[in-house]
Amino acid sequence: MHLARRSFLKVMPVAGLLAACGGKASKIRLALNWKPDPEFGGFYAADFAKHGLDVEILPGGAGTPTVQMIGAGSAEFGIVAADEVLMAREKGNDVVAIFAVFQNNPMGIMAHASRKLKSIEDVLKSGTLAIQSGLPYAKLLKKKFGFDHVKVVPSTGGDLTAFLGDENFAQQCFLMDEPLHAKRKGVEVTVFPVSDIGYNPYTTVLAVSGSMLSKSPDMAKKMVDAAREGWRSYQDNPAPTNERMHTLNPTIELANYGETAAAQKGLIESNPLGKMTKERWDTLAAQLKDLGDIGQVPPAEQCFRDL
Repeated sequence: MHLARRSFLKVMPVAGLLAACGGKASKIRLALNWKPDPEFGGFYAADFAKHGLDVEILPGGAGTPTVQMIGAGSAEFGIVAADEVLMAREKGNDVVAIFAVFQNNPMGIMAHASRKLKSIEDVLKSGTLAIQSGLPYAKLLKKKFGFDHVKVVPSTGGDLTAFLGDENFAQQCFLMDEPLHAKRKGVEVTVFPVSDIGYNPYTTVLAVSGSMLSKSPDMAKKMVDAAREGWRSYQDNPAPTNERMHTLNPTIELANYGETAAAQKGLIESNPLGKMTKERWDTLAAQLKDLGDIGQVPPAEQCFRDL
């Protein structure tokens, strides 16, 4: 898992990719926004065939424009983030969220434990912070606390070189990724979830186009049912699926798959799995409007469906 993929919030050139993925498909295509890893474990664990679905999972990479692929019809379903849905809809892309894996946002700020910091606000009082400054949560941090006392530099992605070499260096991270890498290097860290400042969009969200949802509501419901069962299976016993994903993406050591799956488990649990609420969508939309990322607050029922 690498932070570079979070540049999806920028407008990406997609003509070539959409052309490569276009054309009539014999399968239902599910486009991921990154390579196979525990963030998508439940989708790989899902028994789509049990629900009468023939699903092809399309691995992604840095900047894979899944939300645009959904809108263009080059993938029937895709993995997006809730804030991405809102910004895409304002641009005329009728994309709808139908299942949210991560109930608590996995983004955070990681600092050396030796600094004994108590909050994100403390991180911004001194030292250096590596962050993607264009992301909504970064704008919110700046608005709430200011960046006057910290040196802000571009995100290092998954590279920990600068962090490991400088006790006063902090960086954005995924709660179940970079902190584990730092620990393996012998460095204890303190991690502050972005949700601590009240910014908590759903992530690893299964989405579909509004037209597809209207045309094939039964198919969308079956996708959600299969995803929910798959995630329940992965939450309870990730090992078999981790082995499968490891064959597809051996860049991650098999042991690390298990460690990440355990670390993310608490961020995913809900009753039922994948559940979303109107209140969360209304709050997020209001935050994005306040930050200037969208011009108006759309009705929540246009953004998600409870299937």
